[in-house]
Amino acid sequence: MVLRWYTLVVDCHDVRKQAAWWAEALGWRTIHETDDECVNIPGWVDEDTLKDLPWERIGPGMVFVPVPEGKAVKNRLHLDLAPHTSQDREAEIARLETLGARRVDVGQPAGPGWTVLADPEGNEFCVLSSRDS
Repeated sequence: MVLRWYTLVVDCHDVRKQAAWWAEALGWRTIHETDDECVNIPGWVDEDTLKDLPWERIGPGMVFVPVPEGKAVKNRLHLDLAPHTSQDREAEIARLETLGARRVDVGQPAGPGWTVLADPEGNEFCVLSSRDS
């Protein structure tokens, strides 16, 4: 038996804005949207593709839910994003910053192979060096 990573849940103040931001950042789409919950899935996913994949091989989505409290400390869990080797990594970071991400210092060493950013509500994530797989 195997469990499937189904979703990553993001606590936030404005679920619609956060879902829209992450959809734009990742090229995903929002498939469910209310004031109490928004759900994003990869942009390439469609019903026909899902029918042909084994259940345990379907990748996770992102769910955004409201919470009253603000973010207070560094995340204990974060996303690592990587551009393809055919992409300009610095241009991708600049694109994310244009969308509202900001560079943050979480105590990372000088000159790492990644850049730490935060989404508009302060959730940290990293942009790694370019990868081909």
